Amino acid sequence: MLGPVHAETLRDEATELLRELIRLDTVNPPGNETAAAELLRDYLAESGVEGELLAREPDRANLVARIPGTGGGKRLLLVGHTDTVLADPAEWTVDPWSGELRDGCVWGRGALDMKSHVAANAVALARLAREGFRPAGDLVFAATADEEVGDADVGLSWLCREHPEAVRAEYSVTEGGGDRALVAGRPVYLCAVAEKASAPFRLRVRGRSGHASMPGIADNALVKAARLVERLGGHRPERRILPETHAFLTALFGRVPGPEELDELASGLDEPLAGLVEPMLGVSVSPTMIEASRKRNVIPGTCEVVCDCRLLPGQSRAEAEAELRRCLGEGDYELEWIERVGGSRSSSATPLFAAIADWVAREEPGAAVVPVILPGFTDSHFLRETFGTIAYGFFPLRTMSSTLAARLVHSADERIEVSDLELGTRFVYELARAVGER
Repeated sequence: MLGPVHAETLRDEATELLRELIRLDTVNPPGNETAAAELLRDYLAESGVEGELLAREPDRANLVARIPGTGGGKRLLLVGHTDTVLADPAEWTVDPWSGELRDGCVWGRGALDMKSHVAANAVALARLAREGFRPAGDLVFAATADEEVGDADVGLSWLCREHPEAVRAEYSVTEGGGDRALVAGRPVYLCAVAEKASAPFRLRVRGRSGHASMPGIADNALVKAARLVERLGGHRPERRILPETHAFLTALFGRVPGPEELDELASGLDEPLAGLVEPMLGVSVSPTMIEASRKRNVIPGTCEVVCDCRLLPGQSRAEAEAELRRCLGEGDYELEWIERVGGSRSSSATPLFAAIADWVAREEPGAAVVPVILPGFTDSHFLRETFGTIAYGFFPLRTMSSTLAARLVHSADERIEVSDLELGTRFVYELARAVGER
């Protein structure tokens, strides 16, 4: 482990680089991630690390940099996206693109999601290069575009398809985990080993239009849709215990509780654990968009409801549809799937998971690493699907509570504790060294 002086150097370097990254407005859309890629390339070049800009569109470049391996070891890919969601300055205490250092925190859009992790990756790589470290397998850093929206196909999906040798790796670490929680007084850190599939669908409800002044002559599709929306709002998933869920529950409770006991035990968990239990057990569905009549005085003859739906890894749309139709019951509607993306997984029985667990045990004796299925979606999917990469989400937070961090991501006054930035940078540095020396 790093001594105090070296850790302080890492902290100061990561803090300054993060502030510089935040000052670059990479809100997606339009992204403009090339500015961040160029900043990182120039920063790494000062330590002798060569980086290459790879771009499908000139303003949306990805950076790929590496410390070449000596041969024979596993390649480790550190992934971080440089785009962010939008920010409304009127809602913020500080300028969202100021990178202000205040009250022991770096403030600004992307401070948590995920320019902090990007800065930590770059600083760890630079430090290892300055020390002359040569890993057994290549150590690769990819700073990618278009993760937040993902429909432009200019980021990691494009790199996997068009530049596979640049990002091919046996192991990868990115966002999605690292939250710290307490279970019966014992600290646990969450490591994302799998993620659900995004499988939105559309309900098209049929009725009969008419003049709004005479409701009795029509069959209001919006009213019929409201009943279906209410049923979906009360949906409880048909539970499945996947291997990842089994490991998660066993790590928390020492066993897999029965349904009624599980509900009781989950209700007593602290966030972020409590909110993870239900999504890990089955299909989740949230009605999010509705469209009916475009005229105030016209009763709609059709109504469309779009629902965000997430499936467990390996769960088919046919299985999910049967469950959803049981929830909806009979009715004059059509159910149409829009797309399916994600739903990938990596085993936790790997040397990479063991290396993360070893780091946590050294950093905080008595703490454990718990595997989880993410309810959301990350770029790990493209690596798993294309190369079979063992990909995890992990960037530890300890000073800031996970509950507060979850509220700040994609929200106003996003910020990260400098002590957590130091912790995350040390994690990346020490993990890369541990994997590279195996």
